[in-house]
Amino acid sequence: MDTPLLTRDGFPRSDIDVAQIRTTRARIIRLKNDYKEIMANVEKFLHEHFANAAETAASAPTAAAGASGILPDSETQSLDQPFAKVNSVAANSPAEAAGLKAGDEIRNFGYVNRGNHDGLKKVAECVQGNEGSNIFIRVSRPAGVASREELRLTLTPRQNWGGRGLLGCHITPL
Repeated sequence: MDTPLLTRDGFPRSDIDVAQIRTTRARIIRLKNDYKEIMANVEKFLHEHFANAAETAASAPTAAAGASGILPDSETQSLDQPFAKVNSVAANSPAEAAGLKAGDEIRNFGYVNRGNHDGLKKVAECVQGNEGSNIFIRVSRPAGVASREELRLTLTPRQNWGGRGLLGCHITPL
């Protein structure tokens, strides 16, 4: 976008198609402007949505909590099927700090689940895209002979923790 189209003498360069480049640059500028407009609309509608959600939440908790007596966080949900298993966790790693243990079965890893993990490629993509940010994980851990404990953990991938990778654990697909 910043490459000069003219020589030092002020003549069009002969090694490029100046007309095509100007047309392409104009199209890119229009697309950037369209993108800015769309993002401004998205931001406006998100603000409206969450403002409306805050207003309804302010009036609804008294009626909803009194009617059911169940806290929203304690409601039962259908659990996703596990798609991966933690084989090992390194000491002093981000995975250990989050509470992951060997044998944990991963049901959700950020936006990744059984239906979209693509051989754990999406897990790697999620980890790399969220380095230094929190990723919410849902795991199932054996809690005795015939029972399992369902946990929600927060993992923060980071470099320079003293070992290999961003997590410090080895995950295999089920």
